[in-house]
Amino acid sequence: MNRYARQMILPEVGASGQERLSAARVLVIGAGGLAAPVLPLLAGAGVGHLTIVDGDTVDLSNLHRQTLFSEGDCGQLKAKITAQRCRELNRDITVVAKNQALTSENATDLIANADLVLDCADSYAATYTLSDTCLTLGKPLISASVLGLGGYVGGFCGGAPSVRAIFPDAPDSGASCATAGVLGPVVGLIGSMQAQMALAVLLGLDPSPLGQIMQFDAQNYRSTSFRFDDAPEPDQSLRFVGLPELTDSDLIIELRGVDEAPEPILPSANRIPPDEVLNHLPDPSTRIALCCATGLRAWRTAERIQQNWPGDIVLVAATTS
Repeated sequence: MNRYARQMILPEVGASGQERLSAARVLVIGAGGLAAPVLPLLAGAGVGHLTIVDGDTVDLSNLHRQTLFSEGDCGQLKAKITAQRCRELNRDITVVAKNQALTSENATDLIANADLVLDCADSYAATYTLSDTCLTLGKPLISASVLGLGGYVGGFCGGAPSVRAIFPDAPDSGASCATAGVLGPVVGLIGSMQAQMALAVLLGLDPSPLGQIMQFDAQNYRSTSFRFDDAPEPDQSLRFVGLPELTDSDLIIELRGVDEAPEPILPSANRIPPDEVLNHLPDPSTRIALCCATGLRAWRTAERIQQNWPGDIVLVAATTS
């Protein structure tokens, strides 16, 4: 029996839909908790070409939600292990592992040949870098985020508004899974919905998940959903850049203290606390590059600077995926 027979019975799939899945090229950024349900579901469905991008290694503290890994995988590259698991699940598909982090420099090359992009990195910098690039290239993006007992998943770009159209300002919380915690089943729920939205886009189902967000509250077992097809793009936005994009003429400001980052992001960076940056603003002809771990402190600091300073500001995150 055809391994896809159970899904091909669906009128929404059929033989033509299965051919579309087989021909599809999907880029998955991040091989952690969200990717744990996403990748096996896409591989099992017969998505023909999967590219997995993650520069991190497996860690014991993440196994409660990163269920593609075992204790024996600790210390190994996430992208390599997840690609191997997908190949074991379906030998008829092509799976490529890229052991690297997403950056503003490699985003365009990674996305250019993809039919669909999945943001499984759960990183502010990665999400906005992906959204900006997908909007420019006209590529659909399914982005998800989980923290604590809740999360969201939505379809952006590819003819729908971008992430910035819905979330134009810096997030209220700087918490992460490492600082605020997260339960594995919540990640599994959101990741499964992310895979469902991905298949819906590839199959061209109506209504499209592009232009829609679903939020889930696992503590109260409530879900909400809304469409944002007509949300306007912001007039201006703060852009994330990578280290190679910085120049000698930039004022590079390291916002992290010595205890957090003993070495600044670049030797030429000026270490200035966020609450003191306003006292060190250059001539507006000089571009400011604000650097921190996730990009959130840089973003919030930039928003304060923009109230009094008209020059160009870019953001640099030490980690993205």
